[in-house]
Amino acid sequence: MKSINLNISFEQYTGITELTLADRTLCELSEKALSTSYSPYSKFRVGTAIRLASGETILGSNQENLAYPSGLCAERVALFSIGSTYPNAVIESMAITAQTDNFEILKPITSCGGCLQVMAEFERKQKAPIEVIFYCLNGEVLKVPSVQSLLPFAFVEERLER
Repeated sequence: MKSINLNISFEQYTGITELTLADRTLCELSEKALSTSYSPYSKFRVGTAIRLASGETILGSNQENLAYPSGLCAERVALFSIGSTYPNAVIESMAITAQTDNFEILKPITSCGGCLQVMAEFERKQKAPIEVIFYCLNGEVLKVPSVQSLLPFAFVEERLER
């Protein structure tokens, strides 16, 4: 038996004013994406902004459905939009934020497991890390250098690629 420890490296900021202009802009665009959220059931709006290597930014927001499993998270909305519109694009960075009128969100929200797996697939496909920024409105920011830091055991099966 062998015991192995995994360490996750991330940067922690007290707010977006500590970020570079590019990262701060990405966070502000994720906040803008909240306005297109369709979340009449949970009232929990999520927005994401993804910066491509081309300099273009793609926005996504969560889209709910009365049949709850039929909805889609903001991260996957934006990523699948990139996959269908810009299939060979390289993703540099993505920022994710959330807002609700039901309570104050006090710390950055993180992506669900399904979104992390999709993010890991895009990272694997482009053979380059995707930086992820979790942004709490008017609060703390967490910045992770790669999706692999968040999901070190992403599902991969090379034989399916043949």
